[in-house]
Amino acid sequence: MKLFKWTNVRLILMFSLVIFLFSFTLKRNENRKLTKSAVFFVGDNSPFITQETVNKLLIENEKDAQTIGKDKLDLNKLEKALNAHEMIEKSDVFVSIDGVLKAVVKQKTPIARFFDGEESFYIDYKGGRMPLSTNFTARVPLVSGEINKKNNEDLTELFRIIYDDAFLKKNIIGVQIMPNGSLKMLNRNFSYQIDFGGTKRMEAKFNNYKAFFQKAVLDSSLYKYKTIDLRFAQQVVCTK
Repeated sequence: MKLFKWTNVRLILMFSLVIFLFSFTLKRNENRKLTKSAVFFVGDNSPFITQETVNKLLIENEKDAQTIGKDKLDLNKLEKALNAHEMIEKSDVFVSIDGVLKAVVKQKTPIARFFDGEESFYIDYKGGRMPLSTNFTARVPLVSGEINKKNNEDLTELFRIIYDDAFLKKNIIGVQIMPNGSLKMLNRNFSYQIDFGGTKRMEAKFNNYKAFFQKAVLDSSLYKYKTIDLRFAQQVVCTK
C-alpha cells in the first residue's frame, strides 16, 4: 500500500513538473522577440514581387523586427495584408519556435498580357487583372482588342488552354480580339496568321491546328501560307 501511494505521489509530481515546464516554455515563447523575417515563394513562377516588398507588409512598415514581440502579432491581419496585394494569390504567415516570422507566398499566375496602346496588364489564371512587374516579365501571349464582362470568361478559358498546353504555350505569341468577337492569332516562328473564329469549340480547333502543324512542318510548307483558317469543323483551310 505504501509503495502504491508513493508511486502515485511520484506520478503527480512528474505530471506537475511537465505542466510547469510546458507553461513556462509557452509563456517564454510568447514573450520572445522576433529575430528576423523570411519569405518563401512557392510554384514555378519567377518572383514578380520582391522579398523586400513582402517584408514591408509583414512587419507593418516596422524597420526593426526585433522590437516586435510574438504575442503582439496578428497573423490573420498580416495574411490579409499580403493576400490583398495585386500580385499575390495566397499566403501563409506563421512564427517559428526560434522567433522567425515566415511567409509562404503563392503568386498569381499570368497567362496573357493585355495591351491597347494606353494601358497594359496581365490576365491571371483566374481571369483577374494583375499589374506588370518591374522585377520579371512573363512570356505569355500579347492580347489586343476589347475585354469586357461579356467575353472575359470565355477568353480566360482560351488563355488557360494555351498556357496549360506545352505546344501552344511555346508557339502562340499573340491574340487579337476583333470587333465582331472573332480571334486572330500569331505563331512564334512563322509569319502566317491564324483565323481562329469565335470561342466555341476551342479545344477542337486547337487539336485540329496541332495535328495540321505536326504534319505540315515535316515538308516545310508552313512557310508558304499567309492564313491558317480553323473556323470550320474537322478541317483546316490554308491560304497562300
